[in-house]
Formats: sequence, structure tokens, C-alpha cells
Amino acid sequence: MCGISGFYQPFYNYMEKMEYSKRILSRMAKTLRHRGPDDEGLWLSPHAGLSHARLSVIDLATGHQPMIRSREGKEYAIAYNGELYNTKELRNELIGLGYSFETTSDTEVILTGYLEYGPDFVSRLNGIFAFAIADPVKDALLLFRDRVGVKPLFYTKKEEELVFSSELKGLFSFPGISPILDRQGLNEIFSLGPARTPGSGVFKDIHELLPGHFLTVSASGLSLHCYWRLESRPHTDSFEDTVEKTAFLVTDAVKRQMVSDVPICTFLSGGVDSSLVSAICARELKKEGATLTTFSFDFTDNDKYFKSNSFQPSQDRPYVDQMKEFLGSSHHYLECDSRIQADRLTDSVLAHDLPAMGDIDSSILHFCSMVKEHCKVALTGECADEIFGGYPWFHREACLKTHTFPWTMDLSARQVLLKDSFIQALDMEDYVKNAYEASIASTPRLDGENGTEARRREIAWLNLNWFMQTLLNRMDRASMYSGLEARVPFADHRIIEYLWNVPWEMKAAGRVPKGLLRKAAEGLLPQEVLYRPKSPYPKTYDTRYEALLSQRVKELLHDSASPVMEFLDKEKTETFLSNPSDYGKPWYGQLMAGPQLLAYILQIDFWLRTYHIQIL
Repeated sequence: MCGISGFYQPFYNYMEKMEYSKRILSRMAKTLRHRGPDDEGLWLSPHAGLSHARLSVIDLATGHQPMIRSREGKEYAIAYNGELYNTKELRNELIGLGYSFETTSDTEVILTGYLEYGPDFVSRLNGIFAFAIADPVKDALLLFRDRVGVKPLFYTKKEEELVFSSELKGLFSFPGISPILDRQGLNEIFSLGPARTPGSGVFKDIHELLPGHFLTVSASGLSLHCYWRLESRPHTDSFEDTVEKTAFLVTDAVKRQMVSDVPICTFLSGGVDSSLVSAICARELKKEGATLTTFSFDFTDNDKYFKSNSFQPSQDRPYVDQMKEFLGSSHHYLECDSRIQADRLTDSVLAHDLPAMGDIDSSILHFCSMVKEHCKVALTGECADEIFGGYPWFHREACLKTHTFPWTMDLSARQVLLKDSFIQALDMEDYVKNAYEASIASTPRLDGENGTEARRREIAWLNLNWFMQTLLNRMDRASMYSGLEARVPFADHRIIEYLWNVPWEMKAAGRVPKGLLRKAAEGLLPQEVLYRPKSPYPKTYDTRYEALLSQRVKELLHDSASPVMEFLDKEKTETFLSNPSDYGKPWYGQLMAGPQLLAYILQIDFWLRTYHIQIL
């Protein structure tokens, strides 16, 4: 993967101040260097500039970017972040139309496809991507983002000038763009965070390009185009055919995403999702006489402190042990201790440019930095729960009946540390209600669907557009912070399109969560792993970690320079710190309970200080 950034202004000639404009592009590229430490490139025209920080995975020798191609004396340029998984088919199609290629890179395929078909070529791409194309004929800049939103792309318009970047920090390296937080942004952080409203860049006047969309900016203005959306239709396949097609789609997605000119590895938790991805990879590599490298994550002494609960019924280690033997993989057990987990909370903020999922993010970030010492590309089991219905809120009656986001049904846990005046000023309940209702209203409906099935479709829609986006952001930033490319085969748009219309009785076949996926995976995994109850990403139960966080929050209470104290109620916070935390009632998702609330507050404080954020 890579980092892209740049700018466009139709009424100004950047060539008049060429060196100054190139310095800005270089600064933007250097800001994103963690995403692409292997190479850097710049391109400048009278009305546009592109910069690129490259992580070399495909076409190591000739894949330099921005890539330029000329037609009829005019120069087209692309800056691309992503991986295309149907490059071979598309290249062959274009060769059949008379095109020739100078590289083996997917970047050249995309730019050539654009030259032939225009922006509609994006609908032919199977992959994860965000890219910018400067079109000299239209005198326009076009920004594209993949269907699911695996790769990020932010932008802002400053008068007539559009500025874009893979990460928010890239925007802030552009002269005159500052981090400003208004009431809406504060609500994104305190009422919805770590989730974000689709398209929100949190900061004032900053946006994230929506998944499945492309944006065109020219002298006539800015226009947003949707090239992909889910459609609801009756599912006509039998259960047997549904199992067969699901098995094919998952296997094909994994096999396609194994394409790389450098060695790949997988994350292996011992759950059905990562185990299935690993099993398919191991099988394919064995055909080539190669051995799969796998990595598992846990916390120091977690076997001593672990507490089983309804969200996390068992530890991962016994299942990891079983899977590594079953796969014959070269396995690495990675651990993170409490001090590292707490210290890397700040790195997580720097990776996101926002407060994130607390220590869940910081630990994944740390693990990714360790994986990068061995591999550049990793396949993960992310997104299966959102697509196949694995989370508790697909099953629990209270979640189905709630009229809010099922992973945050009670805002009181978020408000427990906040000043009453701040809570009232934000009008948090209404902000969440409006965000929820707007999302529900956009759910693609199916005529005649009964109440319960229709509600599960709404829950699935919320998961794809909200919860899954948070986890995709987490994986992208945590991995790319160390220059590791993490791929998500379950987020293949073909799987999402197909599963969207599969009825619940098939998804939960045998009344087993993700029963369809388990059925499709039969023969590929040991039975104990295949039908293991869901257990999410591990977290530490070491009370010393919470004590460490508590001490750091206490220091904030007595720090007159602490920006977060503008929002915290000191007395409420002291009371919270004096009581033992409830690990069983998360305030977001499944894992973010008392300690994670403290971690989130620490992240907010660091974020406000480090980014010198102006609050309106």
C-alpha cells in the first residue's frame, strides 16, 4: 500500500511557482512516508499536483508513481494507493483492444483503463483502492475510493482549491489548512466515537470520500458520483447452492488476495474467520512447495488474568496451537505488555490523526510493527462478523428492538466523566438519534420482507456502514503506520453483494452464528475450531494496566494545561477512578469497557495537545 496526496486549482498556474509547489508536494509525501517507505514521487502540472509515498509489493522495479501516460500530446497522471485483484483479466482485455504495457503494475492497468473507458472503468475493478487521476482533456481531477472503504481518502476545498490526502495529517501539512473542531466534530468524538458518520472527516470542512464513490472537480465545480451500491432482491438459491457459492466466493477472494511479489503471511487468532483464511492460504502455498507464516496476538500473562464473560468466553491460545499444527505453518506468538499497550496509545492517535479504539488500537498497532519485521503483506479475517451476522446484536432481542446503534445502546456510559454543561451543549442524544435515523432511512429495502428479517437487514446495513468502517480504519492505520499491508478477503464486494440478500435462516444455519460460513468451510478446518463460539480480539485483563491508565488520568486532573479538562467533570472522574471498572458492559462494541474509556480520554487529551486543535 501507499500514501497519496495532492491538490487541484483550475484558476491558478502552479508552474508559476514551481519550486514552491513541489516543496508542498514533497512535504505532503513525507508526512505519509510511514505508509510508503520504499519510494517517493511528485508530479506537477499547471492546475494539479500529485505526490506518492510507495510501499513496494507488486512490480518492485518499475512501479514508480505518480505514473504518467500521454495521449495525443496530453499528459495523464495517476497517484494510486491499493491493490487490484483482477489485474490479469483487465490487462488482457486492454491488450485485446490494442494497448501495450510498460510495467506489470496494477497502477498502469487502472490508468490505461481510464484512458479507454473514462471514470466508469472503476466499476470493473476488484480490489481495495483510493486513487487520483489528473485528466488534461477535461482539465479536471478525479478521486476514486473502493466500494467498501478499505482504503482511506480525505479532502477539503479551500476556496477554489481542492486538497486531498490518504490521511488527515497530509491535509494539515498543506499551507492554510488547520485542525478546527466545531460542535459537530465534538459530537463525532464524544457521542459517536470511535465510529464516524460516513463521509465525516471530524474536523471542520474536511470530508472523507464515501466508499463506492468518485469525485470530480473542475472549473465548473465539484460533483460526487456513486458507482456502487447494495441492492435488495429475493434470494432464489437453495441452501446447498448458497453454501457452494459462498465457499467459492470466499476461496476465490483469498486466492486473489494472495497475489504479491513479496512473501505473505496471515493473522491467526484460532477463530473460524482467520483460521479459514489461513487454511486457504496454506493450501495454495503448499502447491508451490512453500510454507505459510502465521502470527497470533495476546497479552503478557493473560492466561493468569483472563476472565471469561459472555463476549469473550475463551482464550485464543489453545485454538491457535491446534491450528498451527493443522496448517503446518511457521508460527510466531506475539505478546504485548501493559506498559507498551499504554505507551502506544499516543502512536495510535498519530496513526489515525484522531482518538481511536483505545488500547485495542494501540495493541494492534504494536503487533503490526512486529509483523512488519518479517513480512510486508498480511491477510486477515476482518469483516466476516459484519457480513455473516456474527455479532451479538444480530441475535439478541434487546439489540433488535433498540432504536439506536446496537453497539452503543446507552449513552450514559459515555457521559459518566463529562461535565453536565458540556453534555447539554452537545445535545448528544439528538445527535446520535439523527445519525441513526438517517442511516436507517437509507437501508435498501426488500418489498414484502417480514418485520424481523427487515430489522436484521437494518442491523446489517448499520454494521457495513458504521461498525465495519471503524474496524477497517483501525486495520488500515494500525498496519500502515509501520508500512505493513493488511488485506481483508471477506470485504470482497462480491461476497458482500451476495450475502446481503441471503436470508437469516441460511446465514445462521442450524441456529448457529455464522452457520453458513461454517458450513462453507467444512473440510478445511478442525471441527473444534470450525464450531468454536465467537471470541473477539483479545484484550488484557491485567489490573495493573487499568491502574496505569488511572494514574495517568489522575495526572490530567491536576494538569492546568490539560485541554481535555475543558470537558471532564473532575469530581465525576475522581469517583469513577475510585471504583473498580465493569469489564462486562462495554460502552462501544464488545471490548471497550471501563479501562478503554480511560484510554480514550487519554487519547483525546494527547490529540488536542499534539494537533493544536482550535475549538469553536
